[in-house]
Amino acid sequence: QVQLVESGGGLVETGDSLRLSCAASGRTFSVHALGWFRQAPGEEREFVATISWLVGSTVYADSVKGRFTISRDIAKSTVFLQMNSLKPEDTAGYYCAASRNVGLTYAAKDYEYWGRGTHVTVSS
Repeated sequence: QVQLVESGGGLVETGDSLRLSCAASGRTFSVHALGWFRQAPGEEREFVATISWLVGSTVYADSVKGRFTISRDIAKSTVFLQMNSLKPEDTAGYYCAASRNVGLTYAAKDYEYWGRGTHVTVSS
């Protein structure tokens, strides 16, 4: 099993920045990628970004490309999501997820482990 704990959410204004963190523990050697998803009330869960744990390659959703940056600290088993130029439409619960699949994927079904989420609210 892999445990994931997110932190760093909060209430910010349009244009502000936030950095989310996700600490992984347990059988992390089995993880090939860590991703961030988000879900707004009444909406489907949406892919945000993912990073290859060993290689560091990344994939982003078009909606966040150029504003968000995903990174990882292997020594600390932690993945980060730096969010800049935040917009009200970024308001959502943000969830960290871990995948054992080799190769990056944006499909939620390919992520076996999920954190409980951290909420981000961007006021206009």
